[in-house]
Formats: sequence, structure tokens, C-alpha cells
Amino acid sequence: MQVTTIGLDIAKSVFQLHGVDQDGRAVLRRKVRRDQLLTLLGGLAPCLVGIEACATAHHWARQIAALGHEVRLMPPTYVKAYVKRNKNDAADAEAICEAVTRPTMRFVPVKSAEAQSILMLHRARHLMVRQRTAQVSAFRAHLAEYGIVAPKGRAHVPDLIALLGKEALPLPELARQILRLIAEVIGGLNGQIRAIEIELLAWHRSNAVSRRLESIPGIGFITATALAASVADPCSFRSGRQFAAWLGLVPKQHSSGGKERMGVISKMGDRYLRHLLVVGATAVVRTAGPRKTSLGIWADQLLERKPFRLVTVALANKISRTAWAVMSRQQSYRAAPATA
Repeated sequence: MQVTTIGLDIAKSVFQLHGVDQDGRAVLRRKVRRDQLLTLLGGLAPCLVGIEACATAHHWARQIAALGHEVRLMPPTYVKAYVKRNKNDAADAEAICEAVTRPTMRFVPVKSAEAQSILMLHRARHLMVRQRTAQVSAFRAHLAEYGIVAPKGRAHVPDLIALLGKEALPLPELARQILRLIAEVIGGLNGQIRAIEIELLAWHRSNAVSRRLESIPGIGFITATALAASVADPCSFRSGRQFAAWLGLVPKQHSSGGKERMGVISKMGDRYLRHLLVVGATAVVRTAGPRKTSLGIWADQLLERKPFRLVTVALANKISRTAWAVMSRQQSYRAAPATA
């Protein structure tokens, strides 16, 4: 039995393998448990192993590659078309085995353990920011029930917390205790978010790609570290447009019969990266005065005839293309002359 290609359907405890020889004949159909997988693959000659890019896929890709196999990760959406009839583990493994050999298939670069750790910091920070926003909203809403109305935004939270110490404030003692608990939660989340940002800043200063990305207007160290950790191989994208399409920042097409119909952006890629780029583009558009960059001037000219949000998304598209060029050419951003 000479296996040349294996489709591996991974799960939590039980994995399904489908292997074929050089003539495409199925020579391996087996279901194995988690602790048996590496032993089985270690006894086979080096071959091509296809895996869907899902949870734990990068971990298994690194483990299997260490055994001498060539591992390729694929988006599950692209593999789905090769499932013939009913969906089960065996059919999924066969579809993966078929899809990994297609010459037009697009693959996902395997992330290192360090890159996954940085992305874990980003996910944890994003979760805590959402939790802090919920706590601040609850804090303001509870105070409003007693006639104390404050403006929106975290900048006003310290003033509201200071009000809790004033005895003249018309608040029952029980309500005051609950609000103090919420204030402690907000303070704890602020400290945790700050600690994560310190770790991200330290990694940013030690990573050349991240530092080059920060030179682009609209990209700070948060966005720079997220891009540097997420994009393992920028050369896997043919152009900046393909990179922007991967992020979901290009219009969705509904073209047929030679007629091109462009709709809203596709939103097909990483939602977190897209969010960071749009927020950065919004900051560039709102920058005024002598600090206005060439990208900001371009956005101002577009703003004369297009809505604000459309302009910020278009600028995020432009920034993403610039980020791809900076990563692929390994050069810092060189701004064009800022002429009106």
C-alpha cells in the first residue's frame, strides 16, 4: 500500500482518514482516535495531507508536518463542493482528499504557535472590551433610573464613579453597593485590557513586519500586530486586490450575461481584521489640519460625492492593499506628497 494523498477530517476525539495511491484508488479508509493519529501517520511514507482550516487545524498541521508529511489547509467552504451526497465523516475525508489535489484550490498557510498566541491576546482583548462596554452601559442605565443622566463614552465613567462617594446623591444604600460592584468590574477589565496591550506592544517592537505596518496611516500597533500574526505568508496572495478580497473589503458581484452588477462589500474574511481597518480608516478621514496625509486628502475628495461610511470602507480597502505591499516587499510605507 503506497499512499500518496490523505484527506484528514479532524474532530475532538475521533478522526477519519481517506488515502489514495498515485492512480487515485482508495487504499486507506480508517477511523482513529486522537491518541492513535500520529502513530498511524508516522508509519506511512511522506505524502500529501489535506485538512480543513478549522479549530485545532494549525496545531495538527504542525504536528503532522514534523513527521515529514506535506500538509495543506483549505477553507471548509471550498471543500464542501466535493462532498458527493450525504454528509458524514467518511464522505468529508474523501472530499478533502479530492479537493487538496485540485490545481486551482486555495490554501491557508499554517500559523506558528507564536502567531496563534498573539492572536489569542487579540481575541481576549476584544472579548474584554465588549464586556467593559456592556458594564459601562449597565452602569449608566442604572444611574438613569434614579435621575442621574450622563453623556455616552468611557471618558465620563470616572466622574460617575466619583459620584458614588457623595452622600448627598439620591441613591438607596443597596443600589449604591451594586453600582460599586459594577465599578470594580469596570476597573478590573481596564487593568486586564491594559496588561494585554502591554504584551502586544512588546511583541510589536520586536517584530519587523509589525513595525513596518505601523508606518501606514490608519494602522496602529493593535492592527499591525493582528495583521502580522494573521498573515503568515503575504506572497500567497497574487496582489493587493486579492488580499483586500480575502478581508471582505471588495464589492460583492452579481454579474451575469456580460452585465456587471456590484453590490455591498462581501464581508467574507476575518471580521476582526476588517473592523480594525475600518476603524483606522475612520480616524484618517476625521483627521484635520496639517496632519492630513495623502490618504486623508484622497478620502476628502471622495467624500464630496459619496457617503461617509462608504468612504471609510473604500479607504480601508486602500489601506489593506498598502499593507499587503508593505508585507510582501518588506519595505516601510513611503507616503506620496500630500497635495490638495
